[in-house]
Amino acid sequence: MRGRLDRAIERAYPVPVARFGSQYVIDGVSWTFALVLAILLRFDAAVPVWTWPSLAALVVAAWIAQFGVGWLFHLYRGRFSYGTFEEVRAVGLTVSVTALLLALPTLVLSPLVRLPRSTVFIAVPFALLLMFSARYIKRLYVESRRGPRDDAAPTLIFGAGYLGAALVRRMSTDVESLYSPVGLLDDDPTLRNAQVRHVRVRGTLDDLPSVAETTGATVLVVAIARADTTLMRRVYDIARPLGIDVKVMPNLIELMEGKSRPSDMRDLSIEDLIGRHPVDMRESLVTEYLTGKRVLVTGAGGSIGAELCRQIARLHPAELIMLDRDETGLQTAQIGTAGHGLLHTNDVVLADIRDSAAIDEVFRARRPEVVFHAAALKHLPMLEQYPIEAWKTNVLGTLHTLQAARRVGVSTFVNISTDKAANPTSVLGHSKRIAEKLTAWMGEDAGARYLSVRFGNVLGSRGSMLPTFQALIESGGPVTVTHPEATRYFMTIPEACQLVVQAGGIGDPGEVLILDMGEPVRILDIAEQMIAMSGKDVGIVFTGLRDGEKLHEELLGASEHTDRRVHPKISHARVDGLDPANLDLDRWLRRMLDEPRDRNATATIETGGRADTSSRPRTD
Repeated sequence: MRGRLDRAIERAYPVPVARFGSQYVIDGVSWTFALVLAILLRFDAAVPVWTWPSLAALVVAAWIAQFGVGWLFHLYRGRFSYGTFEEVRAVGLTVSVTALLLALPTLVLSPLVRLPRSTVFIAVPFALLLMFSARYIKRLYVESRRGPRDDAAPTLIFGAGYLGAALVRRMSTDVESLYSPVGLLDDDPTLRNAQVRHVRVRGTLDDLPSVAETTGATVLVVAIARADTTLMRRVYDIARPLGIDVKVMPNLIELMEGKSRPSDMRDLSIEDLIGRHPVDMRESLVTEYLTGKRVLVTGAGGSIGAELCRQIARLHPAELIMLDRDETGLQTAQIGTAGHGLLHTNDVVLADIRDSAAIDEVFRARRPEVVFHAAALKHLPMLEQYPIEAWKTNVLGTLHTLQAARRVGVSTFVNISTDKAANPTSVLGHSKRIAEKLTAWMGEDAGARYLSVRFGNVLGSRGSMLPTFQALIESGGPVTVTHPEATRYFMTIPEACQLVVQAGGIGDPGEVLILDMGEPVRILDIAEQMIAMSGKDVGIVFTGLRDGEKLHEELLGASEHTDRRVHPKISHARVDGLDPANLDLDRWLRRMLDEPRDRNATATIETGGRADTSSRPRTD
């Protein structure tokens, strides 16, 4: 019988009953002491004998009222942790209401209860002080018995703001923590005397060498939510010679979406050093043309297309149609938007933009209002070998999509382009340049917002440079780099897609919108940083620029100029439209064959006094 009762109590009260029973006893004792002290003070210690029975009755009433009111405010029902602001507020409310219940009879029936009217009011501050003190002492006791593991790494935290303070508290009280905080660093001079628990600010980031030596720290955690690449490179440059392991907190987007917790930390990655955090979404630019509209994304199974779908889905379109010829890619896209990859719903469409009849049928049946055209072939050396494939997909595929969009009255068409379309020297660049011109012509001809968005390399996309470098490093190398001075623009996939979505809301028909890519980054520097971060002894081989490849990419063509800027990270330019009737594959192929494929004098890079003619795969 008792066992069943115990189990019933545990089910009804999942937080241990003994803990809150002891809290109630402490609160009752506090009222007892406070009321006795109030009477002693009221009568200057000369308490009449006839007052004690009434005081005893008042004490009993205080115990009963405290329990009833405390139960009402969840004070004894396991809602609050020890010593938190929420518990302090609940204690204050409970004592205030209890005091009111005790004071009313004392005020109204004072001659009968034979107690001074001021008794309860004098007792209240003493009762509160005792209850708060008991909880604070208990919290100190509990926290003093909890702490990181004995083998926890001594850790410095860069950032003494809210995030850093929360991290210190978490590390200090988590018995499973692998990190023991030994100091804070912050460049803000107003925080130089700050302290969180027993951990104080010991200096700025520039003081890391001396602070690490003093504290024996082996780990540095960057606890700054909006740390940009400039700051992360500074952290890396200072910490690397010291042999300190750098950790970073999840970014704000991941925290808000529930993908990460504040306690989740990861190693510093190359994306942190050359990428940038996603920009804030300007809702006013996107809700009007996306919310409640039927939106179709081509190439939805690719890196850019899948991220576009995820971001568009959060803007509550009437319908999101994901189109691709890659069924596996579509499954990944559906998982990112619908939370499953069953592929049995009509939000995924299996079709090839090369097939004009199939694309026409999809557009007639689904009648999208907004189209993001991300489907394309993008690998420069592959298209140099197979230029006709670039024509079929990047030129004719884009034309088919544009024509189908115009037939059903699509109001906004956003063509995803590339920086290689500016002053093109490759098959990829030329094919995407024609796609821009076709989009411009169609926009002007239809009088609708048909535009292109141009940007450079995105970090983490399939087949991009970083995964290739990582694979080469893991295999033991060497890492292959085309040219020691080659540079590229880089942007994270989420940032690029956020800007693309916003660009669709501010572009005019026929425009090319150019995303702000920041400063170009030298590929050799990336390779060296990735090798250093891996801890492996891997060499670097220079293989020479490939046909059609530029030493430095450009975002703006020679005949183009930016004429306005609505968004701080998006520039506007115009390209001449190209009438589809003037498309000529033979003439285009002759141009590809006759034009010099290498704009740089040497395709072979001298290394170590001799030419390196390695045939290993080359990476851009």
